[in-house]
Amino acid sequence: MRIVNSTQIENEVYRMALKAGVYITEACRKCLEKAEEKEISPSARFALRTVLQNADTAKEENMPVCQDTGVAVVLMEIGQEVFIEGKILSDAVNDGVTRAYHDGFFRKSTCDPLTRENRGDNSPAFLHTEIVSGDKIKITFMPKGFGSENMSRIYMLTPADGKDGIVNAIVETVRIAGSRPCPPVYVGVGIGGTFDVAALNAKKSLTREIGTFSQREDVRQIEQEALKRINELGIGAQGFGGKITALGVSCEVAPTHIAGLPVAVNIQCHCVRMEKGEI
Repeated sequence: MRIVNSTQIENEVYRMALKAGVYITEACRKCLEKAEEKEISPSARFALRTVLQNADTAKEENMPVCQDTGVAVVLMEIGQEVFIEGKILSDAVNDGVTRAYHDGFFRKSTCDPLTRENRGDNSPAFLHTEIVSGDKIKITFMPKGFGSENMSRIYMLTPADGKDGIVNAIVETVRIAGSRPCPPVYVGVGIGGTFDVAALNAKKSLTREIGTFSQREDVRQIEQEALKRINELGIGAQGFGGKITALGVSCEVAPTHIAGLPVAVNIQCHCVRMEKGEI
């Protein structure tokens, strides 16, 4: 049994939140640079060049890469040989988020869904935990802006819809979204499970390194076909038209009921903000 104090978790979430709000990942940068090279539309190339310059400025000035610093999504894999002492886990995570959003001068965006009263500290974090083997804690921090989150959809397809139905649902989601999620987007997809599991897996799939495809052949075919058709929509970077509307499509699959085929599509903006850590 390994003992981990909640302060370690709080401090790691604090570090991750500060970094994710300012820096884009190296994989994201490479995909954006590759998109600029491939793009043929002058307006779209200008848009891609501008978002890359914006990322450079954010890094140099230590300022948020986007004014919508998002809600805090935290995915955590906790080894079953770990004992967490100190604060309740959710309190430790929320305290790390609150400190980071205060110290980083990040916009606080969480509010009551009915009264719309802002909580003032960007808590609570939306924490998803999973018990795994081992004595480590793996954490993924994802600031999720709502320009992209609002464009997400869930479909309760039938088994007869098959792979074509899945691809159609993915492409339709991006088509309806248009320029609103600040394309080129990263598209996360959850296939199977139940209504809630599909949505969570769509979110989880966005943590896979952008630009990669599934190792499962039939899933990879869905990802590649969806990406091809999305980039044929002509929406382009920031809605200026062109060849590159999406940087990637990532699917996570779970077993489901014989009578169902849930498909959730979670859109991420071009920043693909994310930071990973381990304790």
